[in-house]
Amino acid sequence: MTRRPASRQVPWLVPALVLLLTVGQLLVAEYVPGIDRFADKAFGARLIAYPLLMLTAPTCWWLANRRRPRRDAPPWGAFALVMAPFLVDVTGNSLDLYDAVVWWDDLNHFANWALLCAGLGLLLGTRVRPDWALVTLVTGLGAVLAIGWELGEWFTFIRHGTELDTAYEDTLADEALGTLGALAAGLVVASLRRRTPAPEDPAAAGVSAPASR
Repeated sequence: MTRRPASRQVPWLVPALVLLLTVGQLLVAEYVPGIDRFADKAFGARLIAYPLLMLTAPTCWWLANRRRPRRDAPPWGAFALVMAPFLVDVTGNSLDLYDAVVWWDDLNHFANWALLCAGLGLLLGTRVRPDWALVTLVTGLGAVLAIGWELGEWFTFIRHGTELDTAYEDTLADEALGTLGALAAGLVVASLRRRTPAPEDPAAAGVSAPASR
């Protein structure tokens, strides 16, 4: 009997709950007045961007699989991993951890990119061979996303905010930590894939491949 990948064993309720908790905190940050820790951090833009970004992976997966003759079960675990960094980021602001804990921002850039890229790696892992190519792809995606994230932060609130004097050094550190998190995710996903048979592989699924004619 073939063991299902862990990302397909997670129920749909998990990513749905992650999405609801994120949006709920964003609504509080944007519409509840008098909370200083949310000031000047572009939560209006986040309220639009975060849900859209969180739903990108499920939407792309659905578009890619809707016309396939045999549809696999949605990888809810992978979707939850992709969504989790947005929840962590918003919760960190809600609890004022970015200002109260010196190392919180650095930890976030490593851990959140590890979560995000682990989810992306699980989504892409069944189609990318060999393992070194998967690790390289996941790491590269993480590096590109880290650059994009820093550009978004610069455009939305850093260039007109109070963090301008330290933005250069902080940006370089954040990009490096994000890339290292992506590398860690790529290595973990590649290791997990070696232990779990790919569902598209007939031999791994216990089905004899048709004889060539």
